[in-house]
Amino acid sequence: MGIDLFEVERLLLAEATAPPLPPRDAEARDRVWDTAVRANPTLFDGPVVACGGMEWTGPRVLRLSWVHVTYRHYALRRVPGATALPSLFVNVVQPTDDGRVLAARMSPATAAPGRWQLPGGSVEPPPAGTVLDESALAGQAARELTEELGIGAASEDLNLWVVTRGENGSVGLTYLAPALPEATLRAHFTAAAAAERVQGREPELDRIALVRSPDELTALAGPHADYLEPTVRRFSGCR
Repeated sequence: MGIDLFEVERLLLAEATAPPLPPRDAEARDRVWDTAVRANPTLFDGPVVACGGMEWTGPRVLRLSWVHVTYRHYALRRVPGATALPSLFVNVVQPTDDGRVLAARMSPATAAPGRWQLPGGSVEPPPAGTVLDESALAGQAARELTEELGIGAASEDLNLWVVTRGENGSVGLTYLAPALPEATLRAHFTAAAAAERVQGREPELDRIALVRSPDELTALAGPHADYLEPTVRRFSGCR
């Protein structure tokens, strides 16, 4: 499956209403979700944001509509004849000071065990009384760095670098973080994982790797997020 990469200088966001779901599809969705939870009890049906649509309103100005759903919505992907909205997520290119990119592997307890990807996660709805805008999205990306890698990046230090569209039409907002030394990245990751285990939780990520080019990704055994190779290729070509 091909991956689209878009250069975006400005994001416009607007909330939209979820399309009506036929009762038959809703029942099938719930059956698929319940089966998945029985297989992996760590799954939870928390609130997330799906992409309701995207359109260009000017040169490098992208308008995204977003819809408030929960994780079980994506079980529709496994219901014949049903249509699930594309997911919307943030992730971060975290470089080292010698030009490599950090890739991370999802732990066995996650919904995508063993998958290599960039640190990041699904976009969450804004708290009551606030809006989902460019600043809020950068804040969510910064929070993912803190939670998954123990890196306390400020949201204003993250720059929207590229927007991807891949499998199932999923839209990724990829931010570029300031470069850090390898030793700093590894120390923060080790400390963050240890802190999770102290709390009785398995870390979301169980391994990190630093790659200089797409060719080095072949050494990472297991599935890869569809955007990982083109994103690393773009970064290595920009240096």
